Amino acid sequence: MEKVMRNFFLFLSKNRFFTKLAKKYGLRFGAGKFVAGVSVPDAVRTIRILNDQGMAVTIDHLGEFIDSEAEAREAAEGCIAAIEAIAEYHLDSQLSLKLTSMGLDISESLVMENMRKILGAAEKNDVFVTIDMEDYERCGRTLKIFKQLREEYDHIGTVLQSYLYRTVEDIESLDEYSPNLRLVKGAYKESAKVAFPDKKDVDDNLKKIIRIHLMNGHYTAVATHDDEMIEYTKKLVEDEGISKDQFEFQMLYGIRVERQKELVEEGYKMRVYVPYGNDWYGYFMRRLAERPANVAFVLKGVFGR
Repeated sequence: MEKVMRNFFLFLSKNRFFTKLAKKYGLRFGAGKFVAGVSVPDAVRTIRILNDQGMAVTIDHLGEFIDSEAEAREAAEGCIAAIEAIAEYHLDSQLSLKLTSMGLDISESLVMENMRKILGAAEKNDVFVTIDMEDYERCGRTLKIFKQLREEYDHIGTVLQSYLYRTVEDIESLDEYSPNLRLVKGAYKESAKVAFPDKKDVDDNLKKIIRIHLMNGHYTAVATHDDEMIEYTKKLVEDEGISKDQFEFQMLYGIRVERQKELVEEGYKMRVYVPYGNDWYGYFMRRLAERPANVAFVLKGVFGR
C-alpha cells in the first residue's frame, strides 16, 4: 500500500493541470505545514523564527513547469528579491532553486542568463545559492550548468541523489570543483534502469557518497530525516577527526521538528529547507509521497476541524 500511495502522489506531482489549479486556489489541504507561504515576507517571518531557535535556513522559491521565457525571468527576479531580503534583514539563510524554474526546458542560454543575474546578486549580498537536483532526465544538464557556473562564481552548490546509479561517478567528477554539495536519497520516481529500486541500496549509496565527499575535504550537507544516516555521519566525522565546520545536517520545514532542535542542542549545524511561492503543488505532492505520516497529517487537518 505504501508503494502504491508513493507512486500515486509522485504521479500527481507531475500533473500540469493540477499544478495550475493549485496556483489559482492557493495553499490548501495542509500544505502550509511544509510551505512557508507564497511571498518573500512570508518566508522572512519563517526564517526569523527558525533563526531564533538556532537553525540556519535555505529558502526555495518554488517553481516548476515554466512554459515561457517571461515566466522564467519572473522567477529569477523572485530569487533576486529573496536574496536582497536575506541581506536586508541580516538573516542566516541561503537560497535554493530549480533550473526548470529558470527555463531549463526552454533553452540553456536562458538558464545561464537568469543564473548569472541571480549569482551576481548573491555574491554582492554574500548569500549562498544551491541548485536543487530534479529528475534523472535533467540530472546531466544540471551538473553541466553547475560546472560552468562554478568556474565563474564561488557562492554556488548543488545536490546529488544517492538513488541514482551514476552518483558515485558524478561526485568524483565534481571533486576538482571543490563543491559544496547537499547529499540526499532522492524524491522522484525513476526507472530501475537508472536508479536503485531497493531502499537498502539507496541507503548504502548515501553512506558511500557522504564518506567520499567528506574525506575529499569538501563541505557536505547531509540532508536526511533518517536517524541511521544521522548517526552514521556523526560516527564518521568523530572517527576521522572531521571538523563540525565541514558539514551540516539539513531537514525539510515541518518534518521532524523536534529532531531538528535536538541536533542544534547537540552542537551540530542544522539547516532547514523552507519553500515558499505560488508554485507549491509539485513540492507538496512529493512530500506526501515520501512518508505516509504526512498524508495522515493532512487528512487530520482537512477533516478534523
